[in-house]
Amino acid sequence: MKREDLSDLAAFLAVAEERSFTRGAIRLGLSQATLSQTVSNLERRLGLRLLARTTRSVRTTEAGQRLLETLRPALADIDAQVQALTALSDTPSGTIRLTSIRFAARALVLPALSAFRQAYPRVKVEISAEDAFTDIVASGFDGGIRFGHQVEKDMVAVPIGPDARVAVVAAPGYFERHGRPENPRDLARHDCINFRMASAGSIARWQFWENGRALDVKVDGALTVNDGDLLAQAALDGQGLAYIFEDQVAEHLKSGRLLRCLEAWCPALPGYHLYYPTRRQKTPALAALVEALRYWA
Repeated sequence: MKREDLSDLAAFLAVAEERSFTRGAIRLGLSQATLSQTVSNLERRLGLRLLARTTRSVRTTEAGQRLLETLRPALADIDAQVQALTALSDTPSGTIRLTSIRFAARALVLPALSAFRQAYPRVKVEISAEDAFTDIVASGFDGGIRFGHQVEKDMVAVPIGPDARVAVVAAPGYFERHGRPENPRDLARHDCINFRMASAGSIARWQFWENGRALDVKVDGALTVNDGDLLAQAALDGQGLAYIFEDQVAEHLKSGRLLRCLEAWCPALPGYHLYYPTRRQKTPALAALVEALRYWA
């Protein structure tokens, strides 16, 4: 394979993942015209149409999707090996790409980055904030941040926060109108705000503890959201009961804008963890970030 072939494949990958020549060009630091010509040249050499273009969107063809699925892990491994070469340097350097739940990125990662960047000025950090699960190997991420119980067993997982306790909350006005549930079974008579999980697409069940055992409750209500901030805001607006991690509404609980119920039934779950593949060599840059974020109980 010629050197220009690798460059053209990287150009295709950027456009396919971004689903846009404009965003792909920004990602690669190229002009849109140059990027379009590069991809066209690749298609001509292969004799295949890789991308279906319209005035509003770009999507992969069947051939393009097969090429994309092949390229992602291959280029991710190449990038990992290149990053590993920084081990030859005494100073951590390079770019760390993380995928993180939005709240964790905002509450845990960003506050730690100021001191981290001062300590390691040659390290760059790219954060992709998304609540949907991402295959970090296939997508070329160095690591991810999710709750501990969500991390696959073949990953190295390091805690970066305390255990996360869930809470059932509502605005004071809601409780004045509807009363407080005394146990999880009372939720059948309440207006509960449903949360649609980004990855599975299904409605999340509310989990409680009863006599040391898990109790899953399917709730119902007039409103469904798929974003944690929307969930909190809906509860603040008096739309119903919300099942949410207490860290996400700590300020509202302190101010009294939200009140809790069923507290004795709410479990504590393993908190946020930074995880990365066991089969890859951890770069000095990633090792430094892990230690900067590590939570010591």
